[in-house]
Order: sequence, then C-alpha cells, then structure tokens
Amino acid sequence: MGTVLSVNLGKARHCDAADVGVTAIDKHPVAGSVELRAPGPKEGGLGSGVVGDEICDRRHHGGDDQAVYAYAREDLDGWAAELGREIPGGMFGENLTTSGIDVNGARIGERWQVGDEAVLEVALPRIPCRTFADQMREQGWIKTFTQRALPGAYLRVVVPGRVRQGDPVTVLHRPDHDVTVSLTFRALTLEPELLPQLLAADALPEKVREKARLRTAR
Repeated sequence: MGTVLSVNLGKARHCDAADVGVTAIDKHPVAGSVELRAPGPKEGGLGSGVVGDEICDRRHHGGDDQAVYAYAREDLDGWAAELGREIPGGMFGENLTTSGIDVNGARIGERWQVGDEAVLEVALPRIPCRTFADQMREQGWIKTFTQRALPGAYLRVVVPGRVRQGDPVTVLHRPDHDVTVSLTFRALTLEPELLPQLLAADALPEKVREKARLRTAR
C-alpha cells in the first residue's frame, strides 16, 4: 500500500518555452480534499482530471488518458540527490506525489484506489517537453530525464472521488502482462525496438497501440 504525500494544483503563468505562451506545470500542494473526475477528450473537454488544476496546452496535455499525473517521492529524492537541489512535491508537474508505490514499475491498465472513493487506471508515461526543461533549468534536462526512464504515470479516472494528503493508495488490479510505465516510455523514446511488446497492454491509448502495430508490421 502506498500513500498520497501531497495533491498538487497549478495555475497558468507566462512561459516563453510553452507552445501556447503559458503553462501550469509548476504545481503546489494544497490543503483539504480535491475532486478527481474524468475530463473527457483532450480538446473540447474539461482539461485536467483534477478540479482546480489548470491545463494550458490542451493539444498536448489533459483529457481522459492524461487526467491525473503521479510521481513517486522516492524518485524525486533520487533526482534531488543527483542534481544537488531540493525538489518539492509538484515541481515535476505531478498532481499526486506518492510514497510506497512503484509508479514507474506499474503496469499499463493497473488500477489503484486512492482514498475512499477514487479509482484510477495507469494509462501511459509522461514524455518530457521544452516546458518541463524550462521549469527545471538544467542543461540537457530532456536528454537526462529520457535516459533515466523514470517518467511517472498518467492515470485515467475510472471512478470519480475526492482525494487528499495522507490518503492510502491500494492496487486493486494488476494486469497479466509485463508492460510497465517505464517499458512503455523506453519504447516510445530511445528503444523503438520494444514497441511490439506494448501490444500486450490493451489499456494503452489507441494512438500508442497503432504505433506499436506499425512497428510490428515492419
């Protein structure tokens, strides 16, 4: 069983590196409970699955397959040691900073109960972008982040509900395949030869499965 260390929300601010000129990647812990709900399609939907969290670039972020972003405190601590700086919860843009659950080792389609109500499903890894590099202010950040293959997980909201700091995170279902968040990230970035393996995960978004099918056909 894991724990939610913080629930983090972001507000729009100016960012030259962002395609739309603004970003809400810099998120901060909030007190009290926050509602999670399925936001609908990426474009035309509600944006974030976390009520009160802003999504600025709805072409690339938000929607049902990227409703909630989770990152493990254990991995943040590893980055903090490597970079020689503090990395507070929310700095990576994650909505849920967790402890005690292997986010990157989670299998695609794995379902978590968070708190008493919400059920979330592991959908896909986060892919780093220029806005993330601007947030971190580290030379070669996208390359470094990609090489580590510790991307954190985007989650769908299967059952809506309210969550808060201290809520338990329990794995309700673990699919019978070995397609993890980290493996999916590696296949989509530096190791495309792994793409055919992703077809074992029915819960991957169709766009990713189509990419895997094309690689298999070649």
